Amino acid sequence: MRRRTLLAATGGLLATRAAAQPADAATRAELAPSGTLRVGIGVGPAASAFWALRQPDGSPRGVTVTLAEEAARRLGLPLQVVAFPSSGAVTEAGASAPPGWDLSFMPVDAERAARVAFGPDYYLSVSTYLVAGNSPLRHADDANRDGVRVGGVAGTTTLRAAQRAHPRATFVATAGLDEMVAKFQAGEVDAVALGRESLESLLPRLSGARIVDGHFHALGTAVAVPRGRPLALAWATAFIEAAKADGTVRRALDGVGIGGPVAPAGSRTAGA
Repeated sequence: MRRRTLLAATGGLLATRAAAQPADAATRAELAPSGTLRVGIGVGPAASAFWALRQPDGSPRGVTVTLAEEAARRLGLPLQVVAFPSSGAVTEAGASAPPGWDLSFMPVDAERAARVAFGPDYYLSVSTYLVAGNSPLRHADDANRDGVRVGGVAGTTTLRAAQRAHPRATFVATAGLDEMVAKFQAGEVDAVALGRESLESLLPRLSGARIVDGHFHALGTAVAVPRGRPLALAWATAFIEAAKADGTVRRALDGVGIGGPVAPAGSRTAGA
């Protein structure tokens, strides 16, 4: 009993330290040069580990918003959430000079990792296709046919992965998720390529639509900072690992109805 009590007390102390997540002056200067932590997020009509939803008052809500708020709280800094229509746009802003954000959360791939610096994954997911109820496509691999029109958001990991996996399909790139959904509803694309969680959140809006079996890509969604900021990356790495361990990530996922698994400790997607 005494040993269990000691372990519980030690665990509580470690959790308290993780929640505090201190940063020295040099680290804070790299993390938030302006004195405000600017966090870049994607906002669209489907919730996922990356996508936040726009609320009626115009403010975003989702996993990344929760993580952004927690990062700012642990740093003791004011927060500015900077919204973008796609992960490609988030990447572009993070790679610009000067960067358009200080911290972000997005899907990982090798092309994106060459432009921004990734820390650990906080979520692992698969990408597949949404189709109309009467579509002949039953499995993700059925999309690899001449004449199949696949819609995806330009500059995203998902679209690039679909193009590699199913090169015979015709791909229609859109600027954002709303435009892609509109094209699907108008019958201009046969399948929507997206993370499964996002597709599941779209189903109630798209009468008769269904998600095919299988997937064409598995990936991690991770914390990121602009390249050339090693102190910021070290803090972001420690933050996301602590947030996984102390339940912050799980609560953020549960808050938008995502039941998939939190990435294991130390998880990093290949290419990051």
